[in-house]
Amino acid sequence: MTSSSVYLVTGGAGFIGSHVVERLLAQGHRVRVLDNFSTGSRANLAFAKGNGRLEIIRGDLKSLATVERAVRGVTAVFHQAAMRSVPRSVADPLGANASNVTGTLHVLVAAARQKKKPRVVYASSSSVYGERPDLPKREEQPVAPISPYAASKVAGELYASVWSRLFGVETVGLRYFNVFGPRQDPKSEYAAVIPRFILWGRQGNPLQVHGDGTQSRDFTYIDNVVSVNLLAAAAPAIAVSGKSYNVGCASRTSLLEIIASLARLLGRPLQTKHQPTRVGDVPHTLADISAAKRDMGYEPLVDFAEGLRRTVDYFTGGTR
Repeated sequence: MTSSSVYLVTGGAGFIGSHVVERLLAQGHRVRVLDNFSTGSRANLAFAKGNGRLEIIRGDLKSLATVERAVRGVTAVFHQAAMRSVPRSVADPLGANASNVTGTLHVLVAAARQKKKPRVVYASSSSVYGERPDLPKREEQPVAPISPYAASKVAGELYASVWSRLFGVETVGLRYFNVFGPRQDPKSEYAAVIPRFILWGRQGNPLQVHGDGTQSRDFTYIDNVVSVNLLAAAAPAIAVSGKSYNVGCASRTSLLEIIASLARLLGRPLQTKHQPTRVGDVPHTLADISAAKRDMGYEPLVDFAEGLRRTVDYFTGGTR
């Protein structure tokens, strides 16, 4: 990765994408963002205001012409744009397919049409494993999606593998395990659990827990995800191209444990209100990250406890 190159980040105004953009700019790279701003926000890119090395294209992945324009001349694509929510995909499966499958296919087609084909590092998900009870999750385990979102991520992985084999596009899939951190929207109907819990806790509202709270996740702080994206863009093609990798911390935390930790960090008792288990949710996730360590040199930089502390500091402004 050289400073003379241009890197495209789809969904670059979103939670994960904006952190990738920030790291690339900090390293001196030129960055192009493609975002339709349906869930992303220009506020997430406020750190780059006035930075001449950032170009923003407002457009949608569902337009192949727009994607081709965004991909033109880039060294690598960090493909983060997607409809990310399991519940939202259940409510709108056609929208999930259009964004996550057709959108990813457009990125791959556009990359293949370039004279110098960019590597495509794309966001997949731990949800592809479904509700199989065996832990930890290893890449060689069969995928078993139980939601439209998960099915769309499996489809994206399959298309990427095909494009790697047939059209010479280097691709690396990253199966994220429950990413959290600053800039994650706590107010959306489909907000992730940690920022939503922090918001409710600060407001004094009961924390709505789907199920009994014993379900657990391999929660992964955003800095770890940014790090592995850059590693995936630079790793030898012979080792990584056409493959998908788990991205987690190889540890898991239950919702009840998160609530106890937040009560300590916020300095107040937190009330809970239990709701029915959500359709499409899986009970437990835990990543085996040995493949990413072996092929890319990935190591989690921030553990869950430190990541949660940083996230609470961000949302509270240091005032709890």
